[in-house]
Amino acid sequence: MYGAILGDMIGAPYEFDRGKKTKKFPLFCTESHYTDDSVMTIAVAEALLDKRFRDDETVKAGLVDSMRKWGRKYPDAGYGGRFRRWLRAEEPKPYGSYGNGSAMRVSSAGWLFDTLEQTRHMARLTAEVTHNHPEGIKGAEAAAGAVYLARTGHSKEEIKDYIAKEFGYDLSRTCDQIRPGYHHVESCQGTVPEAITAFLEGTDFEDVIRTAVSLGGDCDTLTCIAGSIAEAFYGVPEQMKDECRSRLPKDMLDVLGLFDIAREHGHDRFPDSFLTGNSMIEEAIARYYEQSDQDNLLAVVNAILYRMHAIGHFLIPAVIREDGASFDLHRIRANDGKLWLAVFTSTEEYEKGQKASVLSYFIDAFLEICADMQEEGIVINPWGQSFLLTKDLIKLLLQVSKEGSAP
Repeated sequence: MYGAILGDMIGAPYEFDRGKKTKKFPLFCTESHYTDDSVMTIAVAEALLDKRFRDDETVKAGLVDSMRKWGRKYPDAGYGGRFRRWLRAEEPKPYGSYGNGSAMRVSSAGWLFDTLEQTRHMARLTAEVTHNHPEGIKGAEAAAGAVYLARTGHSKEEIKDYIAKEFGYDLSRTCDQIRPGYHHVESCQGTVPEAITAFLEGTDFEDVIRTAVSLGGDCDTLTCIAGSIAEAFYGVPEQMKDECRSRLPKDMLDVLGLFDIAREHGHDRFPDSFLTGNSMIEEAIARYYEQSDQDNLLAVVNAILYRMHAIGHFLIPAVIREDGASFDLHRIRANDGKLWLAVFTSTEEYEKGQKASVLSYFIDAFLEICADMQEEGIVINPWGQSFLLTKDLIKLLLQVSKEGSAP
């Protein structure tokens, strides 16, 4: 999502046709700040991370909750009038918009799913909660589809052909042809084709950003969309990532960090990868070892919550009873004499210590079992960098999972 957020930040000073329609401008200045584009990009990403394996209605409910939560947290980010009313409504309903807001916030959908069909379906859901006009839905699907194609190794020509064929956007014009008469417009049909054209003409990530800004118009949103595709195609220079992080508040950085971990470790839902994504828990624990503060504790909790929703498993050591038909869970006695149940995130973690029979079991179901246990809680990876998941934390995880909100 760095590409989308950087595009928003860098384009913000030149919104409302305030730029000189040139590629020669300072990338960052005192006015380079995040706007509603970034806030809603974060909101959609958080909702999809939390709900992406659920049914459509649950996903849409999660999107509404997340967008309203973040919108209320950052009420002065520059939302349009109808969206502001939607944020405040007692019973928010989609309002038939074809504004470019549906395309500016959708980039995470281009990263989190295994097929183009899934990507487009989830992009549609992110649009429908507000921008349920056919053009609003089309803009979201086109932007997310372009991100998906770019990250999966398709050429620019292939991306161009697909978008033009599937969505009917005119991508035949050059930026030099668009630039002179282009003005501030907030519709998908007047923004998404121009953003994609800027991506197609750019020669690297920074050049895409500069090209998009040079078109003018609603260029924080236009550049947000172009930047999201450019990140998937080129990547983002580390120096620009650092600049992005320096301009974001901590709560947004937390979501961005969790998204990066989820993106790096794939889209595991199926039985052959029930343990694959658990490395995100291990990484969060490692960070907590480096600095045991509240933020890193929350990162561990969020990583476990994410794996619960991704149908992840723990490896659970068990002691087989003499009858051979039943077992006892393996317990570890701490220095204070209190007992903890042991679980492992991977075979590698399990094999660091004493061997036993192991079961692979759903994290959420196992936590349900453990919520009322006599033991103090669960120790994750006791042979390596371990983490004590107390009964209070277990109950918090189960509560948050059911309510669908962040801890």
